[in-house]
Amino acid sequence: MSNLLRCLVFGVFLGLANTSMPHPWYESLPAVALDYKVHIDAGKEDCYFQYVHAGATFYVNFQVVRGGDGKAGFAVRNPDGVIVHPYQWLSNSDYQDTVKNAGYYSICIDNQFSRFASKLVNLYITVIRYEEWDKYSREIEELNVSVENFTSTITTVERNINEMLQTQHLSRSREARDLNLLLDNNSYVQTWSIAQIIVIMVTTTIQVYFVRKLFEVRPSRYSRAGI
Repeated sequence: MSNLLRCLVFGVFLGLANTSMPHPWYESLPAVALDYKVHIDAGKEDCYFQYVHAGATFYVNFQVVRGGDGKAGFAVRNPDGVIVHPYQWLSNSDYQDTVKNAGYYSICIDNQFSRFASKLVNLYITVIRYEEWDKYSREIEELNVSVENFTSTITTVERNINEMLQTQHLSRSREARDLNLLLDNNSYVQTWSIAQIIVIMVTTTIQVYFVRKLFEVRPSRYSRAGI
């Protein structure tokens, strides 16, 4: 029943978003790249929405940087409310699609299985409209300028740059995850080392005390009587 209610609420919200929500100015650009670090509380689920034009290429990547077991649920819904990337409990995942119908994609990060540990998640989103390069080409052709090779080269460069940005994002996310893992391990080792040093010092003190008690000489009452 709760899942049905959640789907109904999501459908209503998605419908309102597609009809009445104003689009930011940058969404009209040929390419948009967004990089977020989001904090997900324990037992919570957060959803983020990105408008995608028809014919654009939509890409999203998420990676858990730190917190708990280093994993979280990740799901993507298209503008029709269909789950195109089902929920999976992973440390990182990505999704890419060429959009047919314009609308808002929903990216949801679920931390409900973790009841005590919050998560820090790196979220990377790109929306690229390759058809915009064709529009530029047609505008230039109207000026009787032949730049077909130049336009195709720009398109290829744009695709390569996008792939490079995605690779750099993955590298930065993994670097941040490894750094946090090293810091956590360092803190763990330091804590246990201090605890072991304390135990050794207490044990040594107790041993010295009992050894001294063992060799301590006490005069007996017979020796006192003889004196």
